[in-house]
Amino acid sequence: MKSNNKPNILLTNDDGIRSPGLWAAAQALSRLGFVTVAAPKEQASGTGRSLPSTSDGVITEETISVNGQDWKVYAIGGTPAQSVQHGILEILGTTPDLVVSGINYGENVATGITISGTVGAAMESASLGIPSLAVSLATDPAHHLSYSLDVDFSIAAHFTAKFASILLNHQLPIGIDLIKVDVPATATQTTEWEWTRLSRQRYYIPTKPERTNWSEPKRIGYQLAMDLSIEAEDTDVYTLLAKQKVSVTPLTLDMTARVDLGLLSRFEDSTFGL
Repeated sequence: MKSNNKPNILLTNDDGIRSPGLWAAAQALSRLGFVTVAAPKEQASGTGRSLPSTSDGVITEETISVNGQDWKVYAIGGTPAQSVQHGILEILGTTPDLVVSGINYGENVATGITISGTVGAAMESASLGIPSLAVSLATDPAHHLSYSLDVDFSIAAHFTAKFASILLNHQLPIGIDLIKVDVPATATQTTEWEWTRLSRQRYYIPTKPERTNWSEPKRIGYQLAMDLSIEAEDTDVYTLLAKQKVSVTPLTLDMTARVDLGLLSRFEDSTFGL
């Protein structure tokens, strides 16, 4: 079902319902279709595709004013993936034509994408057979958990609309379940984009909390650990950081290792040292 013969687009994120990145995406996507916003009521970065039983699932209808325009939105007591579920099953009550997750504060690249709530939400909708797009903007880590207005999402919103339009008008080839887009901080509307693959390097590594005893509440931190000198030129990381181009990565939900399963027969009689 479509509203006013326009595509139905479900928009979510992992930074929370009040994120400026979410609203930049909403405005850009509204030129393509009818946008329904269902996003976590709180910051939910790093939740991946999780569906925790501790989420209360409360849906709160709110009105948010963006640039003088009032938007009816839905704040969800849950993760980004749960927001997608509630959005489809309860708020829309039908399957949308497209699900978009973002625009995220900070790039989501390399093997760490399974940590990302932004990508996790798109994976959830993709698992339901819906064309899905996850969009992130490279930012300084200081902004990752912020709602900083110092970050300009206008260019990332331009590319969000660009690739949303592509997904609305073209069926994904077999083997691709969703698309991940990462926009460099230096991008303009004329910045080139490239198809990429995930880097195999660890992009961020965890850092030990600084505390005097374990009873003191502290989170494990993270720091950049990428070595571009050994990075292949066709990866999302190299394209984003070294080439300063928009990285567009086709992803699959099939996480089976790409090996000839017949070759694994040599392990069948092995006791692995036991």
